[in-house]
Amino acid sequence: MPPVLTSPLVSTQWLADHLGADDLLVLDASVHTDGIGLGTTWHSARDAHEHTGHVPGAVYADLIDAFSAPDTGLPFTRPGAERFEAAAHALGVSRASTVVVYDDGIGEWSARLWWIFRSFGFRSVAVLDGGFAKWRDEGRPVRVGALSRAPRRAADGDAFVAGEELPLWADRSRVLRAVDGSEPAALVLAADPADLGDDHPPLVPGTTTITVRDLLGDSNALLRRPELERALAPVLTAEEVVTYCGVGSASCVDALALTVLGHEKVRVYDGSLAEWWRESIAS
Repeated sequence: MPPVLTSPLVSTQWLADHLGADDLLVLDASVHTDGIGLGTTWHSARDAHEHTGHVPGAVYADLIDAFSAPDTGLPFTRPGAERFEAAAHALGVSRASTVVVYDDGIGEWSARLWWIFRSFGFRSVAVLDGGFAKWRDEGRPVRVGALSRAPRRAADGDAFVAGEELPLWADRSRVLRAVDGSEPAALVLAADPADLGDDHPPLVPGTTTITVRDLLGDSNALLRRPELERALAPVLTAEEVVTYCGVGSASCVDALALTVLGHEKVRVYDGSLAEWWRESIAS
């Protein structure tokens, strides 16, 4: 029997207790970043996964390529169902899997992959609270080296099939309706303004800034519930919340925190500022 999840988050102790369990699949979704604002570039963290270390048994999940749509002109556009399904199959995901995702940063990439899984109806997925940094700093086991074998593929009867995409994403038109008030929503910027640089087009009008760092405590773990409620208080009572950032990654941490608090209508602006600024410059 696979481990049963009771929250969108699992602790390092939970993972340590269940590591090696049948049908538990641990994914490292790390991405490394250089530059700020319009000069940002993103790089695979596969080398770090193999040579710096990872949670034993973890498989590297490539958010830059496999779990993003190609040829959109924007980084990290969410994949369609067929592409997502193929990427999940390649990692060994089955209908029976319990998936735990982490990254080696502040949690934005693991939250992004968690949100993608949820958007296709896969609910047996959680984020490792505090990620690899917390795991490593607690002295828990770390493996160095590439996988000696390919991830086990699911049998035909257990093969994962992506469900119909759920309304967990916002596009530019949805954001514009929030801006003009025709379809109200609280707009939340999850990126640290310092990471956006000084020379960029304007942010989305009406934005409330609640950065990822505002939601994290020690060891990059999410704040305890009372502190999390205080941090998100400016938008917590909004009927709908749309989160965004540079490329739709940090925004998924805010979406995760809101989900942990029980908010039932949260969307992530997939194009985020990469699209918003592109359209602003074009016009």
